[in-house]
Amino acid sequence: MTITEARDSQADSTGEGGGIGETIAARIARWAADVTVSDVPEHVADRALLHILDCVGLAYASSNFDFAKRALAAVSEFGTGDAPVIGHSVRLSPRDAALLNGLLVHGLDYDDTHLAGVIHASASALPTALSVSSHRHLPGRDLLLGYLIAMEVSSRIGAAANSGLHAHGFHPTGVVGAFGSAVAAARLDGLNAKGIATAQGFVGSLASGVMEFLDSGAWTKRVHPGWAAVSGITAAQFAKHGFESPPAIYEGRFGLFALHTPLGHGIDLSKATAGLGEDWELMRVGIKPYPACHFTHAFADAAQILLDTHKFAPSDIESITCLVPEEIVPVVLEPAANKLSPRSDYDAKFSLPFIVSAILSRGRFTLAELEDEALRDPEILSLAAKVAYEADPNKTFPKYFHGEVIVRLKDGRELRHRENDNRGSEERPLSREDIETKFYDNMSIVSSRGHAERVHEAVMGLLQEEDSANFAEALRG
Repeated sequence: MTITEARDSQADSTGEGGGIGETIAARIARWAADVTVSDVPEHVADRALLHILDCVGLAYASSNFDFAKRALAAVSEFGTGDAPVIGHSVRLSPRDAALLNGLLVHGLDYDDTHLAGVIHASASALPTALSVSSHRHLPGRDLLLGYLIAMEVSSRIGAAANSGLHAHGFHPTGVVGAFGSAVAAARLDGLNAKGIATAQGFVGSLASGVMEFLDSGAWTKRVHPGWAAVSGITAAQFAKHGFESPPAIYEGRFGLFALHTPLGHGIDLSKATAGLGEDWELMRVGIKPYPACHFTHAFADAAQILLDTHKFAPSDIESITCLVPEEIVPVVLEPAANKLSPRSDYDAKFSLPFIVSAILSRGRFTLAELEDEALRDPEILSLAAKVAYEADPNKTFPKYFHGEVIVRLKDGRELRHRENDNRGSEERPLSREDIETKFYDNMSIVSSRGHAERVHEAVMGLLQEEDSANFAEALRG
């Protein structure tokens, strides 16, 4: 339905009770106020721990990069506090710690993605739950529940937008991540359903994140999930102290969907609450095998399979064609000059031509292929110039992040491979072994094996931790 139809269907909303006219925020709030750890299926809790482990490893790896050092200097400008930061010895205020932790988790664009919502939900969910739970000295099971609440809400609101946020130039991770963070922070602070609904109405005025970084490879995207966490924590505090907010923040005349999706864009408000508490969205969140935009992963795998199967050399390639869903073109193929010759690692992460060419040249795409030396590699850049794209006639995006690569060789052969669903998706989740290997690889950039094993033990033992402050301490560098 369009946003106008959605608004008309909610014309009698009161935000109270459980009737037909109940707002989306009220429905989410009732669930969030009532859900407990015992309601979480064991397999969901187990998977959540692996997602948290992935986040922690990424935060450690990010700490070695210039953007992380500059961010730390920026948030430390007005003083420190008592909240630990992942992979660091410094302590900050709880909100500043959430800001920096979100940046660290998301900074390498190697963090998990809810495909239907097109959102990196963990990058705001974990910093929110970690800061609030450790500040309140809540048990580890409450931290895990807060993380899952934030994941559930952010993912569902993103899915309801039906890719409309991206289409309108907004970064869903920053925008809808703020709503999940607000609900989680409010619940962890002990607010009832009315207070949790109020926090959502309030955070609608704080939620932000624009896609302009794509045109220059700027660093601002890295801040979006941390700012979402800060916004959510702030909204919960205002709600706790009785600050009024609009009840129909999602479906209202000037609500999230009316302002943040294109006029006439088809949305599906039912996705925000259908099966809430029974159908856990975490199981649809994919952990990344590549440090790049998730839209490129199926193409990366397809290129790798073609290379491994046919053993051709870069000099054998005449041309390369990628069959893409048109929705991803503005993100990974435009502006063309930046994609064919990335100016920075962030440009490269969002360049389909560069990623496919790096794999066909080097047989891999890792953090090493984002170093300055790789960005200037004449062989990779020469191959990137041979990459063209066409609209995929068999599109199933955004349900599946698919990709097809066609390599034409100078000897006349045409080689092609299609990945209908990227690795890490609901149908093809990474194994526990894969996730733990990724964790230890990321930790090895800045940490000893012994310290990495202690961090691993702390994450896997989170449900037995009596005080989340102890868990936060265990994550420090």
